[in-house]
This record gives sequence, structure tokens and C-alpha cells, in this order.
Amino acid sequence: MRSMKAISHATFVILLLSLSARCYAQEDQLDIAPMEQAERKALYLTIQGFVGDSWNGSDLYPDPCGWTPIQGVSCDLFNGFWYVTVLNIGPIHDNSLSCAQNVELRPQLFELRHLKSLSFFNCFQSQDRFPATIPTGNWEKLAGSLESLEFRSNPGLIGNIPSSVGVLKNLQSLVLLENGVTGEIPPDIGNLTKLKKLVLSGNYFIGRIPDVFGGMNELLIFDLSRNSLSGKLPLSLGSLTSALKLDVSHNHLDGNLPNEFANLKNLTLMDLRNNRFSGGLTLSFQEMNSLEEMVLSNNPLGGDIRILKWENLKNLTILELSNMGLAGEIPESISELKRLRFLGLSDNNLTGNLPSKLETLPCLNALYLSGNNLTGELKFSEGFLGKMGRRFGAWNNPNLCYQVGVMMSTNHVPYGVKPCHKEVNLLASNSKTELLNQDMNETSYFIASMGFSSSATNAFWWTFVEEILMMGLFLILI
Repeated sequence: MRSMKAISHATFVILLLSLSARCYAQEDQLDIAPMEQAERKALYLTIQGFVGDSWNGSDLYPDPCGWTPIQGVSCDLFNGFWYVTVLNIGPIHDNSLSCAQNVELRPQLFELRHLKSLSFFNCFQSQDRFPATIPTGNWEKLAGSLESLEFRSNPGLIGNIPSSVGVLKNLQSLVLLENGVTGEIPPDIGNLTKLKKLVLSGNYFIGRIPDVFGGMNELLIFDLSRNSLSGKLPLSLGSLTSALKLDVSHNHLDGNLPNEFANLKNLTLMDLRNNRFSGGLTLSFQEMNSLEEMVLSNNPLGGDIRILKWENLKNLTILELSNMGLAGEIPESISELKRLRFLGLSDNNLTGNLPSKLETLPCLNALYLSGNNLTGELKFSEGFLGKMGRRFGAWNNPNLCYQVGVMMSTNHVPYGVKPCHKEVNLLASNSKTELLNQDMNETSYFIASMGFSSSATNAFWWTFVEEILMMGLFLILI
């Protein structure tokens, strides 16, 4: 029996050692996995084009995917060989590859046939001395592998987006952020049906947004902000049913807002500010139940603010509708947006009384209503105005006032809002102060209400004043 236990124990130990040996063998294989000579050469020549010919990769990094890795370069194993899959150029970290002044995108870049991610940050700096453009050819060599292409903060990167980028059928992220790229957005971009992120913000794009987004139902981020785009929004934007962010702010776009926005059921951020949209608020907005941030300010949109069922947008945290030419009274239904933190309605043509129920919004910490035609008494509590402080703005509403007895003695008087009290004129006469003519109309109404006819009001009034003066003279003589 003991011998059987000893044999079982020995068998277990041998099995454990064999598994350990196999694991170590796999680790050793990873450490000593070779890199194809053509791949290594293409990598070195590509990097030299970015950082300068003085960079000697073969001496500094003889095993760039193994025990001497290059910052910004990542590799994966394919059929027992290392291949470059990620190439990040630019000063992201202290030891990152920094670009030379005269950056060159060499053709060897496209020989890295397993490349999945290519990015350039703060690399192309001078439009005048060393301008660079996005290559027009060879992208088909990366069509099967490239998933991410990004150019960030490269003012020296000029020219157009080449239409050949449209062959990158597996591309999931196309980012051209804050570069010097110009021209129109090529319609070939509509071929990139696997895109999840399209960011072309902060460039110099002109012309219309191409109506080519019908097949991009996987897109999550759509950002064309801060360009010089013009014309109407394409109706195919309504096909971006997975989109979380839609930003076309700071352009020259015009026309009506499309009804197809109603299809964007997952959208959480919509920023259309600083354009030339008109035609009023579209009813499709009230179907966008997932919206958390709606920014439409600085558009001559016009129309009545009450057209929408604001209570449908229960997830809103930011609602910015300033300087849009909106008319009508502020809907009380806005007070049902319990997550709202910021409400901007300044510089419109809003009228009527200010709904006091806005005070009940539990998360509200900024409310701007200045530059409208709001009327009546401001009925917010002292506690609410104290909480808001300078983040409450209601100036330039000539017929809006606050109640004197509530806030006159506090530090929470709203800036630019006048008090509601009636003025009293005091005149001095013979060192004696007499109250004259506080409100003739009110007095006449009071007298008439006591049974006197309106025709007898003036006679009654002067008789009453004469008797008061005689009583005063009598008291002085005494």
C-alpha cells in the first residue's frame, strides 16, 4: 500500500516538472523568437524617417521586439516571428521617439504588413519650413491589418485627406485632431463601415459634410467640430444609431435641423453650437431620451421654446440654449429634469414670469437667464440664490424685479435685477416734511370704493387736504 502511494506521488512530481519545463520552454521561445530581417529593416528605416538618419536602431535596439524594446513600438507573434503591430511616434513619454524637424513618411512604413495602430503626436511642427502631407498611395498594403490611424497636434501636417484612405476597410478609429489639414472631407470615408471613432476636429476642412454615413451603424464618436464646414447636415447622420457623441460645433453649417435625429436613441452628447442653423427646434429632439448634454447656443434657430416636451429628456445634465432667438415663456416642464446641473437661456426673446419651480431642481448649480424680456417678481428663495451665487444671472430683463422685504438686507440680491418696491417722493417745505401725492389713482379707487362717485372724487380729495392743513396750522399756533 505504501509503495502504491510512493509511486503516485512520484508520478505527480514528474508531471508537475514536465508542465513547468513546458512553460519555461514557451517563455524562452517568446524571448528568443526571431524577427524577420525584412521587418526589422523596414522598422528601422521607418523610424529614421521620423527621428533622423543619425538614429542607429541596430546598435541601440538589436532586438526591438524582445529584450531591447523601443518605446512606442509593440509587436505580436505570427507563425513564430515577431511583427510590429503598434507604432506611436511623438513625445508621449520621456523616452518616446521624438520627431526631427524634417519628418519624412517613408514608403517602408507600408511594409509593416501586420501594423494595427499608427499614431503621430506633436510631430509635424512647421507649415512653412517643413510641411508634410498624408501619403496618397500604398494604403492598400495596410488594408487588411490597420485598425487605428491618428494624427494629433501636428500643425505642420497640411494638404487633404487622400481618398485612398477609404481602402482601410478594417479601420475602427480615424482621428485627425488639431492639424493643418485642409480641403473637403472625401466621400470615400463612407467606405469605412467598421469605424467606431471619427474625429476630424480642429482642422481647416471646408465644403459640405458628405452624405455617406448610411453604413456606419457601429460609429460611437462623430466629431467634426472647429472647422469651416458649410451647408446642411446630411440626412444619413440619422443612421448613426450607435452614436454616443455628435459634435459639429464651431462651423458655418446652416439649414433646418433634420428630423432624422429621432433615430439617435443612444446619443448622450449633442453639440451644435456656433453655427447658422434655423427653422426652430425640431420635434425629433424629444425622442432622444438618452441625451445628457444638449448644446445649441449661438444659432439663429428661432421659434417657440414650448414646442418640445422637455420632460421627456430626463437624463439631461446640461441644457445650453443661449442666443438662439427663442420666444415664449420658459416651460415649467423643465423643472422636471431632476439631473439638470446647467441651464443656459440667456440672450433670447423669452417672456412671462420665471417659474419658481426651477428652484426645486436638486442638482442645478448654474442658471443663466439674462438678456430676455422676463417680467414679474423673482420668487426664488434666499437660500437658493445664496447657493447659486454668481452662477445665477438674470440681468437685462427690464421688467423683472425681486421682493424688497425678502432680500434687501442680504448679500444675495441678484445682480442687475431691480427691487419691486414703489417709489415714494419726499419734499421738504419750511423745514417740515410733507407726504404729497403718493398715488392718486389708488386714492381715487379707495374713495370710490367707500361709496363716493367718481365725479365727486376730486372735490372730496381737496376738501380732505384742506382740513388736514387747517388742523396742522391749529397745532402750530397752540
